[in-house]
Amino acid sequence: MSIFSFVKEAGEKLIDLLTPGNANASEQLKEHISKVGLGNPNVQATIDGDKVTLTGEVGSQEEKEKILLTAGNIVGVGSVDDQITVTGPVAKAARFVTVKKGDTLSAISKAEYGDASQYNKIFEANKPMLSHPDKIYPGQSLRIPE
Repeated sequence: MSIFSFVKEAGEKLIDLLTPGNANASEQLKEHISKVGLGNPNVQATIDGDKVTLTGEVGSQEEKEKILLTAGNIVGVGSVDDQITVTGPVAKAARFVTVKKGDTLSAISKAEYGDASQYNKIFEANKPMLSHPDKIYPGQSLRIPE
C-alpha cells in the first residue's frame, strides 16, 4: 500500500467532491469510477482535504491501478492513499507518468519503450479512462504497462 501524488490543478472537475463536510463524497467518487467505465468496484473512499484514501477489494492489479488513476485525475486531488487489496493473481505493478505540455501518446511511448508506434499499448492500458489517443492533457497521470 502506498500514497500516489497527483497534480491538483489537472483532471476532471467533480462539483462538491472535495467540499469539507460533504457526506456524499464517497458515493460521488464511486459513481465517477462507474461512469468512466470501471463498473461498480468494492471500494470505499474517504476524503481529507486534497487526499483521497481508497479501501476495499478488487480482482486485479490493473483494475486497482485504473481506480487509483481515476480518483487521482480529479481537479483538487493531490494524493491518493492506496489501501486496496487485490484478491486475484498478483501482477507486477505498472509505472505511472504525468503528461507534460506538448506530450502525445506517441512521444510518451518513444520515451518509455524506445518505440513511438507502441502508443496503442499505453492507450489500451488506460481505457476506459481515455476515450481517444489524442485526448490527453498536461498533468494527467497515465499507466505505463511493461
